[in-house]
Amino acid sequence: MGRILRGLAGDGQLRVVGADTADVVEEARRRHGLSLTATAALGRAMTGALLLAQLLLKTPKERVTLRIEGTGPLGGLVAEADVAGNVRGYVRNPRAEVPLREDGKLNVGELIGAGVLRVDRSLPNGEVYTSTVPLVSGEIAEDLAHYLWQSEQIPSAVLLGVRVKGEGEVEVAGGVAIQVMPDTPEEVLSRLEANLAGLSGITPLLREGLEAALERLLAGLGFERTDLKALGYPLNEIPARFRCRCNREKALEALVFFTPEEREDMIVKDGGAEVVCHWCGEVYRFSPEEIRSLVAEVRCPDCGTLWLYPKADGTLFRIEGDTCRCGRKVEIPSEKRAQA
Repeated sequence: MGRILRGLAGDGQLRVVGADTADVVEEARRRHGLSLTATAALGRAMTGALLLAQLLLKTPKERVTLRIEGTGPLGGLVAEADVAGNVRGYVRNPRAEVPLREDGKLNVGELIGAGVLRVDRSLPNGEVYTSTVPLVSGEIAEDLAHYLWQSEQIPSAVLLGVRVKGEGEVEVAGGVAIQVMPDTPEEVLSRLEANLAGLSGITPLLREGLEAALERLLAGLGFERTDLKALGYPLNEIPARFRCRCNREKALEALVFFTPEEREDMIVKDGGAEVVCHWCGEVYRFSPEEIRSLVAEVRCPDCGTLWLYPKADGTLFRIEGDTCRCGRKVEIPSEKRAQA
């Protein structure tokens, strides 16, 4: 399990979040069968999502999602995190790979390519706020710092690192985000800039431990950890874990998007159905009896679009509006309409 530390430095003028995510990224690598560079890319994005969650979110029911669309062979990636330290993510082409950079490091920027970073903030009331910025380098850390400045007007330093060994096992992974408060004294900024300028990257620091990395980054700035015990974290740190929100009920519910004829064809040809969660790679297999239990949906007689269906939590999904996408008037049977 990973961990997240929070604190202040520079007499309260610097807000600091650090994360050790080696175990988290290793689980993502195993679940998705990632190549070396894809491991680094998704690992940085998941770590970045955890850091942004601490900086931007206010309640446990909120989530932040990073979506990177690039022209490189990776084909894009997605990472989602919440303030409680839960994170999940995936890439489109998990086995995509590119040659090392000239300095011998993994070339995440080339794997991702040119493109955009989209950040979604999901609020408890269901609203989603989206900001999109062009990628600066595709190396992710610089892109997140650019997003924080362009979309949130928060001057920040973001450092992310992933080191793999052997066949790709994650040895070190983590990151630090340092947010600069308004009216920060020049001497604090100068000291921070000097500390950052002397680094060749955060990965070597993380090999010595997260606390050692923070001490080096904030040397002379008086870093003080936030007391998280009052928030229910007895070890004074927030656990970070790869945790998906999928389950068997939701996976079965996904089959409702196939027509009854398509579902019956699954039974005839394959003896059942298999649903794979793209977020975590979990495989759910369903028997013919389970598939045939999905009989309560209402569809458009003309185009087959779903108008109404029962969800796993007992509620009903109903199409928005009174007109189907094909133009037909939506007509829900009275007994179904009463339930919706």
